[in-house]
Amino acid sequence: MSLKHTPEPAADDRRKSPRTQAVIPVDYSTVDAFFSEFTMNINEGGMFVGTDSEHAIDTLVTLRFRLPGSEAPCEVVGRVVWLREAADEEGPRGIGIEFETLDDGTRTRINDLVRELRTQA
Repeated sequence: MSLKHTPEPAADDRRKSPRTQAVIPVDYSTVDAFFSEFTMNINEGGMFVGTDSEHAIDTLVTLRFRLPGSEAPCEVVGRVVWLREAADEEGPRGIGIEFETLDDGTRTRINDLVRELRTQA
């Protein structure tokens, strides 16, 4: 598992919370398919998942992932809110997912991870 701090997003970035780069295995499913990929960054608002699979904006996905140092997996529902249709200087092809449901325990674990990675930078 690879973890690395990434700089604050640009001022015009729509995210409410800065994302921290964290390569974490993620299983996710849509209504009719199941996928195993990797998240490239995460915060309490969502994550980017690197994938070559085709997904439309507004697709609902159920995500399951295990944060570093945590034994219990996180399971959340999210919505595809943006696409990177081809790899470029910003990163690999993939989807930006905004969390629709995030319980307090999972939010705390994500925030703790982000804080820990920032103090290491």
